[in-house]
Amino acid sequence: MQAILIHGMGRTPLSQLLLAKRLRRQGFAVHLFGYSTLQSFDTCIARLASRVGALDTQKPFVLVGHSLGCVLIRAALPFLEPIRPAACFFLAPPSTVTKAARFFAKNSLYRFLTRDSGKLLADEAFMESLPKPTVPFRVYAGTAGCKGRLSPFKQEDNDGILAVSETPLNADDDVVRVPAIHTFIMNSALVASDIVATTASLHVTG
Repeated sequence: MQAILIHGMGRTPLSQLLLAKRLRRQGFAVHLFGYSTLQSFDTCIARLASRVGALDTQKPFVLVGHSLGCVLIRAALPFLEPIRPAACFFLAPPSTVTKAARFFAKNSLYRFLTRDSGKLLADEAFMESLPKPTVPFRVYAGTAGCKGRLSPFKQEDNDGILAVSETPLNADDDVVRVPAIHTFIMNSALVASDIVATTASLHVTG
């Protein structure tokens, strides 16, 4: 099984090294995909589609994204046909316009550093238009964020950036809750083991 790991906003492929190590130990051929929000969103999508196209087509593959990386995966899906991943794994995905996106969209430095990627995360029409996978997928949501009177999330479970309720792609999706914060959810052993177990259950061949 091949796996392409796509990091989140403001991170680099280095943030995925521990997850990559754990997946390699389980026999995955892991590829790290890097991008920058200083590039246009469309450029990032095209590069991701090209990277998928360069995989060994005789072997199945999965896509694993963190945060903005999940948005890139969903936006790239129509450009992968007829190549299709065996499954998609979304770690702390913003699946709607989130409170954080609305808040940071007002910040000029954020807008400069994230360019159109940051703008799109706060665009309701864009977020609602993102394709939903037609292959099996799993959503992981962090729950280690602070709650309480002073928290912007109040009593809602969150990862410090996203509320759990902001992560499901569909209203009735089961979400895997992970005791981690947004920035480090990919380092959870629970995430790695669940990706391995879920992939093994697919019974794909290559």
